[in-house]
Amino acid sequence: MATLQNIRNKGVLIAIVVGVALLAFIIGDFLNSGSTLFHQSKQTVAEVAGEKIHISEYQAAIDQMHTVYKIEFGRADFNETEQAQMRAQIWENLINERLLQAEAEKMGLTVSPEELKDRLIGNNIHPLIMQRGVFVDPQTGQFSKPALLQFYSTVFDSNTSQQNQEELNEAKSYWLFWENTVKNSILQEKYIALLSKTVGANNIEAKFNYDARKMTGDVNYVVQPYTAVSDSSVTVSDAEIKAHYDKMKEMFKQEANRAISYVAFDVTPLEEDFKEAEEWINRVSEEFKTTDDVAGLVNAESDISYTGQKYTSQSVPAHLKEFAFSNSTGANFGPLFQNNTYTMARIMESGIMESDSVKLRLIMLPTENEKQADSIINAVKGGANFADLVAKYTPQMAANGGEVGWITREAVSKDISDPAFSKGTNELFKVSTGQGTQIFQIMEKTPARQKVKLAILERKITPSNQSYSQIFNEAKQFAAASTDAKKFEEVAKEKGYVVRPAMGLNKNSEHVNMIPHSRQIVRWAFENKQGSISDVFDCERNTYVVALVTEVNEKGYASLEQVSPQIKAELIRDKKAEVIQKQMNDLLAKNPTLDGLALALNTEVKTAPAVNFASFQFGDAGPEPYIIGKASVTVENKVSAALKGLNGVYVIMPFAKTADVTPFDSKMEASQLNMRTAQTLPYIIMQKLREKYNVVDNRSNFY
Repeated sequence: MATLQNIRNKGVLIAIVVGVALLAFIIGDFLNSGSTLFHQSKQTVAEVAGEKIHISEYQAAIDQMHTVYKIEFGRADFNETEQAQMRAQIWENLINERLLQAEAEKMGLTVSPEELKDRLIGNNIHPLIMQRGVFVDPQTGQFSKPALLQFYSTVFDSNTSQQNQEELNEAKSYWLFWENTVKNSILQEKYIALLSKTVGANNIEAKFNYDARKMTGDVNYVVQPYTAVSDSSVTVSDAEIKAHYDKMKEMFKQEANRAISYVAFDVTPLEEDFKEAEEWINRVSEEFKTTDDVAGLVNAESDISYTGQKYTSQSVPAHLKEFAFSNSTGANFGPLFQNNTYTMARIMESGIMESDSVKLRLIMLPTENEKQADSIINAVKGGANFADLVAKYTPQMAANGGEVGWITREAVSKDISDPAFSKGTNELFKVSTGQGTQIFQIMEKTPARQKVKLAILERKITPSNQSYSQIFNEAKQFAAASTDAKKFEEVAKEKGYVVRPAMGLNKNSEHVNMIPHSRQIVRWAFENKQGSISDVFDCERNTYVVALVTEVNEKGYASLEQVSPQIKAELIRDKKAEVIQKQMNDLLAKNPTLDGLALALNTEVKTAPAVNFASFQFGDAGPEPYIIGKASVTVENKVSAALKGLNGVYVIMPFAKTADVTPFDSKMEASQLNMRTAQTLPYIIMQKLREKYNVVDNRSNFY
């Protein structure tokens, strides 16, 4: 009872304690959940119509694009510019795919498996597939359907060995990329075709287009450029600039952007680096000319490894061409110093006559059947049909008779290339692998060309660590001395450094004025305020940069201060036009001829040929839409008043106008207009969809 009473007495306290504990539990759970949600939001690279694209999906697509580039270009090392292009292309692909899916779902548009298969490997191969170099016949340079089918069957061959699994995975990734690309392309074609029916030209537009070019004539004119009046002769007030800004404010919408000034310190070799390179060439040149181990010396000392490569007259370095094809085995070249590079060369083998490409076909025998290889070879030599034997022993390749297609020496392993390029047409050879035996037959060879095997000893003079250290210290001292924007300019001027501007940087800009690896500068500019001065940026050990943020412009409207110079220039031009128009009209009042006006202005009468209302150019003057319009409606042989154009003030006189006697054809005119619209419609539609679905771009958070 005493215990129960104690609990009752302290009931309020216990309730409070329990309540606090529960609240702490709830809040803790909420915070943990909130933290998770926050973390997830930080992993979103894009958002389309409320659907989030996770960074992992974007990165996976970029990795797939790396594989595509690797297969199509035959290399896996991509520079900064190429990687930026990949990221940009993948971004466009992902966004367009999401937009199309959202619209297609509403309209019931789909691409059936049968339709896709037909455009991939069927009777109506899509141009995107036909344009792939992987499926081109090297001999003809044209698309090869057998090469496509061979690639496809290899990719989806379930019997591929584990040893080749990595290559198979890359090939499959390559195929799936283009399969998805073709699918989206077909879907877009359907969508655009559907919408294009709603924007076709009508009869009124067709008639207007016909009438616009019906009357065509030459136009004589005199032009007085705006440079004829000095800027100082006209004045523009702040009030006029403000009024123009208020009137045209919608023209000054902008995305968030930054402007910087920067000094670039390029790293170049010091005098000591040149001296060291000279000592090197003096040391190795005699050894290169006399050594029996040329390959070992080159691989130890040269920037270019020796691989036994055979050069043609087209592939040999230009400065070695004459030497390589006018000397015999053992001849030496150099040393030559050119473009900060020392070069020597030795002919390892001359007089080589060899084809560039060989066309092969193949029978593959698994391990359990490889004992039959010799009998199969003898059967072919005895007249057996190779394609029939392919169907019997390698049925997955029966569709194209076992054809591998055209190969180059570099495209295959040495155990295949050596016999393939040394044997004659129709000869056979076999290659044993861990998974069985391959029987090859040489179908065709390109005509033999003269080749030479060269060992090239080459070293480019590059900046030493001392060079980098010296230039870095110079940049560091400049950054330390630049305590504010004024000091930045003063120190740069004192040291003779060139201060360069970079305007209109957006948050996804990959470069600053094409400086390699300068994305880091863009990120810094968006993370700092106006007047901030950076530390030294190391742009991939080629260039050091110190930057100053000169403008911070947020999304919205450009400020009056920002656009004042642009507005002032426009107003000055308009006031100059008024001055020149008055001058030319006064002169015309005294002598209303073009010759008299040209004489008074010390200029000449020019001619714009074949001008009609549909013209885009006004002779040598370029685009002048207002002048073209006035020329079309001005009476023949009548001298106009002074007209304000884009580049100056014109006085015109049309003559020799002729009417197009072609009868009006509404369908033909509409078709021409629709063809013109079709060129820009896909871009316009996709841009409008981006606005409609409010695409959110978070790439700058990751790259």
